[in-house]
Amino acid sequence: MSTPPNVAIVGRPNVGKSALFNRLVGRKIAIVHDQPGITRDRISAICNRGASPFTVWDTGGIFGVGERELSAQVRLAAEEALRESDLVLFVVDAKEGLSPVDEDLAGTLRKSQKPVVLVINKVDHDKHEPLAAEFDSLGLEPSVSISAEHDRGISKLLTEIERRLPSPVAPADIKHQTSTFEPPLAVAIVGRPNVGKSSLINSIVRGERVIVSELPGTTRDAVDILYERNGRKFVFIDTAGIRRRGKHSSSVEVFSVMRAERSIRRADLCILMVDLTMGVTAQDKRIAGLIQQARKPAIVVLNKWDLVRPRRREKEAVRQLAEETRARIFFLEHAPVLTVSALTKENVEKLFASIETIQRAAQQRIGTGILNRLLRQAFQANPPPLVKGKRLKLFYAVQTRSGKQDPVMEAGAPATPQRPHPIQMLKRGRGSSPLQAPEFVLFVNDPRLTNETYRRYLETRIRKAEPYLGLPIMISLRPRAKSVAGTLRVRAK
Repeated sequence: MSTPPNVAIVGRPNVGKSALFNRLVGRKIAIVHDQPGITRDRISAICNRGASPFTVWDTGGIFGVGERELSAQVRLAAEEALRESDLVLFVVDAKEGLSPVDEDLAGTLRKSQKPVVLVINKVDHDKHEPLAAEFDSLGLEPSVSISAEHDRGISKLLTEIERRLPSPVAPADIKHQTSTFEPPLAVAIVGRPNVGKSSLINSIVRGERVIVSELPGTTRDAVDILYERNGRKFVFIDTAGIRRRGKHSSSVEVFSVMRAERSIRRADLCILMVDLTMGVTAQDKRIAGLIQQARKPAIVVLNKWDLVRPRRREKEAVRQLAEETRARIFFLEHAPVLTVSALTKENVEKLFASIETIQRAAQQRIGTGILNRLLRQAFQANPPPLVKGKRLKLFYAVQTRSGKQDPVMEAGAPATPQRPHPIQMLKRGRGSSPLQAPEFVLFVNDPRLTNETYRRYLETRIRKAEPYLGLPIMISLRPRAKSVAGTLRVRAK
């Protein structure tokens, strides 16, 4: 096997499926709440707690509750995860006891002929153990009593899972595979509720992977969907619609927005979706601000083009929309702007062309000599403002490599770069990304003598030499080393 086996967690609503999911993967990904039906989409993550990794799928309650319009879609999403799984964890609630829904679901699982482990959850203490006997009538073996909330019985459950999963990849095969491993590009789809984020992902993957509904707030968890295109792997993160904090109707929405904001931070690239029928709103600009604060590459997608397309001068209308969008979201003016229809799939393919353009831009560098001449001209054309009688002075500037600082001496003179070990190059460290924003280190007399306005001015001058489409530009100021001040002055001339 070249990919980890799949383990699906199924059961009726509010039996603890999401709590078990979080326990197995070792972090809080799925939202856990005492309100039934919180999980609507199916989400996945890798479990590394056992001897071999496997993919865990958290599904909505198969016999879902809540809005009637969504129950059928929730059930279909769970059943699709069931079909694609190698093993099923059937979760029941020991405290509530056996229900008719449990019995019906057990019959469905027997017909599926999938390996099943009966997981009797909420057995928090030894005195709760007798409660598990009621589920013997289901005729499912093996059964494991656990408490997902208190990490009780999880080790025994992992042992039962490993016994029933396909054999792991042989060590020789692992070595061969990791030698060509390339991490997938994580793309977060963010925006206000009901702007078409889930519809866009379904258009991309050409399947109903995430639930689409006219009800705003359908997506509550951040849903990761692996997609491969022309040999390149992507992880599309469908996030909950980000509302204003003052308008949350429940604690569930608060958690959803927090997950969406966290998805921005863990993504390699963010796609901000805007509803063309409403135009750029104040909340759209707030979300764009979150992307800017996280220093993430970005694409702005104007959705629902099919509803606003003019009958004449279509190209001119598209150009005008792009200009107006950049003007309103001026702090993301470097981002490509696309007009699409997620519903009809129009222009969705152009999204990948924009991603490729940003990837190429991330590889561009400005030579050190050119950079220093460019910045000296910028300082001469528009000198920095005086701060308490002092003015910012530039001595030397350098662009870092691949988002990491070049090896430099304390004063900024270049040093001999060190080649990383091949094994280190195979793993993406925390905070690293295949789409690193270009960073420029400026060695100056005093970094405190600048302000954000002047940083933006320098960024604009840099973009005239190299646009870096879709990428934020990071400018770091460092003080010079007194011992080599004369050396730096010579270099700057």
